[in-house]
Parts: sequence; structure tokens; C-alpha cells
Amino acid sequence: MKIGFIGAGQMAQGLAKGLIMAGLTPAEKILSSCPRVDVMLLEKMRKLGCRTTSNNEHVANDARVLILAVKPPIVPKVLKEIHQFITPQHLVISVAMGITTRHIEQSLPPKSRVIRVMPNTPALVREGASVFSCGSATLEEDAATAHRIFSSVGTCDQIEEYLLDAVTGLSGSGPAYMFMAIEALADGGVKMGIRRELALKLAAQTLLGAAKMVLETGKHPGSLKDDVCSPAGTSIQAVHLLEKHGFRCALISAVEAGTQRSKETGGLF
Repeated sequence: MKIGFIGAGQMAQGLAKGLIMAGLTPAEKILSSCPRVDVMLLEKMRKLGCRTTSNNEHVANDARVLILAVKPPIVPKVLKEIHQFITPQHLVISVAMGITTRHIEQSLPPKSRVIRVMPNTPALVREGASVFSCGSATLEEDAATAHRIFSSVGTCDQIEEYLLDAVTGLSGSGPAYMFMAIEALADGGVKMGIRRELALKLAAQTLLGAAKMVLETGKHPGSLKDDVCSPAGTSIQAVHLLEKHGFRCALISAVEAGTQRSKETGGLF
């Protein structure tokens, strides 16, 4: 399967690496495009064994699965450039925040096959959380193709498109919230005398381990929290303080804010 990336940034690099490592397609069957000014990005793709070009039309001509891995403001320009090269044999997959399948379909030839995906940056270490929705003209096999591609860099689920903005606020932006949590936990450790390097390691491993327990045990996170909180112990004292300072409310509000921003971004195009 030949796959073309329009864009060569971190997400394109992470997806390409995942596809290669999973054995879904050899590196030489991947072509990535990027403006000449971003030569360093193309060099990173070449180090993976992928072919590169500065011409988006070349990618559309070369591959039948096209992944639009560019920022939302760039999407209209890219769609205009590749419009004449898109055929019924093409599957166009967009990872651009907020841009609906309907908008992409309207910018391409009639009945173009379009899928919208919201991945997140942990895809770079093959621990991503991706969700996708299909456009109006996709084939049954297209959903399977998208699932295979994004499962190569983590988990992947299909969902109704109207929920993709909420997914953006949750898992799309979520790594930023978790990075802040890791940093804050480490700062707390440093304040209490732990050296910085070890504090960061402990904080990161704690979040990793807690997440794995939720996914592998199937238990509700509230129940897992209760298991840690012994009567009159240290954990329940700390949890009380977090509740007092609106910890859960802040995270809920963060997801809400991210969702709203994704909707606003889509409304600009």
C-alpha cells in the first residue's frame, strides 16, 4: 500500500514510523511533501527511509491513500493544489483540527472519499489515542484502512463526527494537561527534597502506571482511587486538598475549553 503524507512534521513522522514498524507498508512506499524552507523536516522523513518531495501534487499522483498532516490554516491551500489529481481511487485522511469532512469534500471532486481523524502526540512513541469518522462517500474498506493505519501508533476507535471536537478537547489536547501534571508533581517532589531527575521519573511513571491500571483492570478510576486511599492515610489527605482546590473541575473545564476552540477553528473554514 502506497501512502502519501502532505506534511512532514511530528505527526507525519510518527505515523510513518509506526506504519513501517508495524509492517503495514515499507518505507520506500511512503512519499512525504513539505515546502523547501522546511528542509529539516524532509530530512527526518528521509532518515526513516521514506521518499520526499516539495510538491504536493507529486504525492497525490504517487499514492492512493493521502494523509493531510498540516495545520488547519494550510488545509484550503493544500486542497486547492491537489483537487485536480484526486480520483475515485483516492482515500483522503485529514488530521487537521476542526476541519470537517463536509468542508474537505466540498473542496475536492464530487464523491471524494474523506476520513477525519483526531490523533494525539503520544503517537510519536506508539502510544497514541486516535478517533476517526467517515465522510459521506467512503467505502466500508476505508474505515478498516484508517483503523489499521492509526492502530499502528496506539489505540484507534470510530465515532460520530459531531463528537470529534470533544475528542480534540479530551485526548487531542489531553497530553498537554498530563505534561503539566507531571511537571507539577515533580516540582512537589523537588520541594520535598527529591532530586529533579528522579522526581520527574517518578511522576511520569506514576501517570503511566495509573493509566495502565485503568486500561488493563477495567475498574472505574474512582474505585482504583479508593484502593489507594487508606483510612486517615496520606492519600486521602492529599485527595481532599485536590478537591478543595477544584482539581477535577479544572480538568473538566479544560476539556470544555479545548472542545470549544476546536469548534471555533472549524467555523473559520
